[in-house]
Amino acid sequence: MSAADRVTAVDFHFDLMCPWAYQASIWIREVRDRLGVDVRWRFFSLEEVNRAEGKKHPWERPWSYGWSMMRIGAYLRRIDMDLLDRWYRKAGTALHVEGRKPHRREVAEALLAEMGLDPGLVGAAIDDETTHDEVRREHERVVALGFFGVPTLFFPDGQALFGPVLIDPPTGDEAVRLWEHVCAWLDFPHVYEIKRPKRPEDLTAIAAAFAPYLGARDWVTVQKEAP
Repeated sequence: MSAADRVTAVDFHFDLMCPWAYQASIWIREVRDRLGVDVRWRFFSLEEVNRAEGKKHPWERPWSYGWSMMRIGAYLRRIDMDLLDRWYRKAGTALHVEGRKPHRREVAEALLAEMGLDPGLVGAAIDDETTHDEVRREHERVVALGFFGVPTLFFPDGQALFGPVLIDPPTGDEAVRLWEHVCAWLDFPHVYEIKRPKRPEDLTAIAAAFAPYLGARDWVTVQKEAP
């Protein structure tokens, strides 16, 4: 039995602000729909991992871009994982495809209304201090293993992988084929990294794919070197 055949569930850690995680989320949903893999959405905070020394932690602020969007997601997940899935898809599409600003409270409320949900859920999530704890606990799970970003995948056998980092997420049989390649890494626990350099034409393609996000963001992206 191949590694892909053995994997029936995966924890997908994301930050709604991350364009790379959003691209991978499109792919993993395709895998889920074709293979029945149970995708369990989990959180990770780029705001926290890239926080400058002396600045407030995101849980110390009344509203904090990606952190607050994930707190809304945590509140929805308590009702049903499917609601978090729908929230990530809706808010992610708004930011990364439509160039809207779901990190602004009024836009987050409007997006919930468009989903047929009560916009007051934003206030309920923000007023509930335990949503901080939920997001922070899952963020720290990733950091504890030495990871620095998303997408990060946790597998039932205890292994975890960063990636895949991609644009143009594959669909159909190609999505399944990529899943098989990703899962194959689980058979080689001492293979740590394979990396493709980004050529000028790749950077142009990435900039085009991320244009809506780049236009909508209200923050400065911090690029840290991978360890």
